[in-house]
Order: sequence, then C-alpha cells, then structure tokens
Amino acid sequence: MPTYDYRCAANGTVHEVQHSIHSKLRSWKELCDAMGRDPGDVPLDAPVERLISGGSYVRSDALKNPELPACGAEGACGGGMCGIG
Repeated sequence: MPTYDYRCAANGTVHEVQHSIHSKLRSWKELCDAMGRDPGDVPLDAPVERLISGGSYVRSDALKNPELPACGAEGACGGGMCGIG
C-alpha cells in the first residue's frame, strides 16, 4: 500500500499515512482516523493537503549489492536530491 504525506492547515504538522491509491484524505478527522490517532484540540473539519513526494523504489538486485550505484545525473546533480552522496 502506498505511503503519503499530508499537511494539516490548522496546526502546520506533516504526517505520513498509508492508504489506497484511490483514497484522498481531506480533513484532520480523516487523517487522524487513518493514523489511528486522537485528533486532540484541532478542529475535525480542518483541511489537510496531500504533499507531493518523490516516489521511490528499491530494485531487488540493489539489496544484494552493498556498493552505491553511480549517480545517474553524471555530475549534474541538483544538490543530492537522489539521497546518494
């Protein structure tokens, strides 16, 4: 199941939650229900927005190789966005 980051407009916090690709959480209540968390003092109808995150995957052969792969940007890296180096 995919993992998504959501930001609550009312309290400015960001939370990670797993849900179906077809679901979209719209309120603090929906987000708290998905996380199994008590909503606290934040209004239940406070809007949340799904953040864009760089999806990634790990190839199975990478798990068997302890060496880091060469950077695909070949020197044109934008500041380590890939997390390597």
